Amino acid sequence: MTEEQKKHEESLLIEKALQGDENAYAEIIKRYRNSLYSVLFKMVKNKEEAEDLVQEAFIKAFRALESFNENYAFSTWLYKIAVNNCIDFLRKKRLQIFSYDKPLSVKDGEVRRDYPDPDQTPEHLLLSREKTQIINEAIDQLPPKYRIVIDLRHRQELSYEEIADRLNLPLGTVKARIFRAREILKRNLKGKILP
Repeated sequence: MTEEQKKHEESLLIEKALQGDENAYAEIIKRYRNSLYSVLFKMVKNKEEAEDLVQEAFIKAFRALESFNENYAFSTWLYKIAVNNCIDFLRKKRLQIFSYDKPLSVKDGEVRRDYPDPDQTPEHLLLSREKTQIINEAIDQLPPKYRIVIDLRHRQELSYEEIADRLNLPLGTVKARIFRAREILKRNLKGKILP
């Protein structure tokens, strides 16, 4: 296949994805997932973080798909999104953190700090329960094929491969469904618990 044919095929795939074709999303994920994972794993050196960053990269890319300029290679555009997201992730991870237990050095010696536990206030517990209930209701309202993969991934904490085995589905289909389910949840939760 020539470079021109490959670019034309990719263009058709992107057009189908923009029209909401789930198979096109799955095909894009299938084509780029492993190489994207490889790049991100080299950056974070952690399998779970790399897997999550791959998912985030696809989510960001699919959200911005309309802005993709076909004069450039899709893979380059996708990798740029993924690497920039990973750099942001690493920056946040490396923020300087202070220990709660370490005394604060002052001119006259050291002073211990006391902090209230905000997680134990009745207001926080109530808000946390309400938030969980809203999320669970949103998950329960998902179409069955999306609800099952979200349940297996987030409630039962199965890997993508375990979900594919359990549901007897291709791995790309599982990833596409999880991606679409997360998109639906974000849309449905916007204004309820998400800004």
